Amino acid sequence: MNIVEIYVGEEDNERLDTYIADELDEISRTYIQKLIKENLVLVNGKTMKARYLVKEGDYIRVELPQPKKLEINAENIPIDIVYEDEDVVIVNKSQGMVVHPAPGNYNGTLVNALLYHIDSLSSINGIIRPGIVHRLDKDTSGLLIIAKNDVSHKILSEELKERKIKRVYIALAHGILKNDEGTINAPIGRHSVDRKKMTVTDKNSKEAITHYRVLKRFDNYTFVELSLETGRTHQIRVHLAYINHPIVGDPVYSKGKNEFNLNTQLLHAKKLGFIHPTKKEYMEFQADPPENFKKVMNILENRNR
Repeated sequence: MNIVEIYVGEEDNERLDTYIADELDEISRTYIQKLIKENLVLVNGKTMKARYLVKEGDYIRVELPQPKKLEINAENIPIDIVYEDEDVVIVNKSQGMVVHPAPGNYNGTLVNALLYHIDSLSSINGIIRPGIVHRLDKDTSGLLIIAKNDVSHKILSEELKERKIKRVYIALAHGILKNDEGTINAPIGRHSVDRKKMTVTDKNSKEAITHYRVLKRFDNYTFVELSLETGRTHQIRVHLAYINHPIVGDPVYSKGKNEFNLNTQLLHAKKLGFIHPTKKEYMEFQADPPENFKKVMNILENRNR
């Protein structure tokens, strides 16, 4: 059995099966319902129906049966380690790299690389997601915190829940944003038809707040900085598409249309700030965007000359 532990924060009135499916987005809701019926899902140590409404403070334990012995292999994949000490690792994840293994894809992920390069990782998220405090989409580059032990992981998870971790992104958006800065406050939930997509909706959704600031405007494009107050799946991508300024190159929410022949979105987690779990000091890190992002920006800058 692979054990996944989920601590519910700032959530309210969402069905248990839906909530788990959203948290473990690589596993279907139907499969989660099967696990619940087989008593492989516990909430605060007790079995619950799929329709149980989760609430803040709930501790959910999910047992994922493995048809065969699951082994996540350490792989010598190059990764950009920005900082490391005995408690945390800061990684600048490359575009195209999946953060953690999922059914059918147990190789080539950031976790596989971490197991090779890092001597210890926290065990809170089990064998599939050791050390992973928060995630980035496969095609989003940038900074991630990795916990090397369980104590640090719990403290960092609490910081994340209490919105004390600073996460600042840069993106190139289609169109011209009129306001120099603003806030997008629109709840996000799973798309009713395409379960791989998220959307702004009032049904089975969670609060989602994104702040933005325009850095520069070009013809038909806006270079924008964004900071997250919440951390929903695909949040920035969904919010920018919602205000009709999808991210350039986003294959899902902008239909992949762009003049630069990109096959990945221009979204980069540029800045990460947090209170160190043991030193209790504020630390902040920055990372430059990948080369394809810089190349497109250079094209746009040259047009403006």
